[in-house]
Amino acid sequence: MITTDSVTYRVTIPDDVPPVELLGPGDAVLRAVEAGFPSVTVHARGTQISLSGPVGEVTTAQRLLEELVQVARAGHPLSPESVERAIIMLQVQHSSPAAVMTTDIVSSRGRTIRPKTVGQKKYVDAIDSHTITFGIGPAGTGKTYLAMAKAVRALQSKQVNRIVLTRPAVEAGERLGFLPGTLSEKIDPYLRPLYDALHDMMDAESIPKLIEAGTVEVAPLAYMRGRTLNDAFIILDEAQNTSAEQMKMFLTRLGFNSRVVVTGDVTQVDLPGSTRSGLRVVQDILPGIEDIAFVYLTSADVVRHRLVGEIIDAYERWDATAANSKGQRHER
Repeated sequence: MITTDSVTYRVTIPDDVPPVELLGPGDAVLRAVEAGFPSVTVHARGTQISLSGPVGEVTTAQRLLEELVQVARAGHPLSPESVERAIIMLQVQHSSPAAVMTTDIVSSRGRTIRPKTVGQKKYVDAIDSHTITFGIGPAGTGKTYLAMAKAVRALQSKQVNRIVLTRPAVEAGERLGFLPGTLSEKIDPYLRPLYDALHDMMDAESIPKLIEAGTVEVAPLAYMRGRTLNDAFIILDEAQNTSAEQMKMFLTRLGFNSRVVVTGDVTQVDLPGSTRSGLRVVQDILPGIEDIAFVYLTSADVVRHRLVGEIIDAYERWDATAANSKGQRHER
């Protein structure tokens, strides 16, 4: 119900934005706007959208629609999920959704890869402006995928001559020698996620040729020892499973005109026994060094199913409670 202190604002859809691109099929985008502002009544007629309700919520809803107009004008599709993320950007993070959602990284087969959250935008901006970037956060936040997209973009624009993708094959450990097949076949399962991301961003037929020519290299971390990598975009994935010594070895492979991105989740360490994670250790060693950036992504940056973010938050609460209980027992 609209009270006497309610206001009505109107947003006009520009001539260069087809209404269906802004409103969505069956007005799905408009309904998502309405769901995000329960106290606001939303009506669309022709190119006019009216918003009625409490002045504060109507003002925010109006700004949201104006931001979505900019996104639609840039040719980027809108969905109820993108509207939900845009509302969080406005209300919680006080950021411009259009600035985030119109940042294109690389396009392939009619699909454009771009950041979807404020944290992801900070991450890709850090990669652009630093020689070494650490992307640290939970699963589903796009750490590896966006780094891969930046690597492909750098190769396509001739900023670098090759891409080097590497991961530690920690899960195999001492069992590697007992697995059937050649060494390549043994380590392939640990490198498969990198291949999968690569196939999303490049023509599938060109990838074997690029690998054969050495333009794209996908290899386990052990293969990096003793090398200097010049003119390369280098990604170390699953870095929480490196030891402190392995992390130092990897970072000192950096050559001239190269860029490094290190990704990992410090809550999912698979190292044996008392081995300390190199990703945890490096956070105490390198902060404050110029041209090195640490970007921390959170559950707010998860772009998988909504439940993934909620699961991550639930585990963090459980870990905090368990740590507190352990501390209390220790005091007793």
